[in-house]
Amino acid sequence: MLIAFDSTQQALRAEMLLEYADIEIDICPTPKEITAGCALSIHFPEDDLGTVKQVILNENVEVRGIFRPLNGGYELIEE
Repeated sequence: MLIAFDSTQQALRAEMLLEYADIEIDICPTPKEITAGCALSIHFPEDDLGTVKQVILNENVEVRGIFRPLNGGYELIEE
């Protein structure tokens, strides 16, 4: 799974919050298929989707969307 952001500040904030929540994440470049205002995205395991969504909601993190890999591209599953 992947979270894309509109700002680097929100990406770095989400990184800190998700690490604090003990979610295994990787910072990566935003894939070219995803239009976002920030060059950073966060990969995380699909099993952690519920926790990730809760952290984003509770902490008011602004995201472009949450995406799932699909046929070599990405499918938006949550805005």
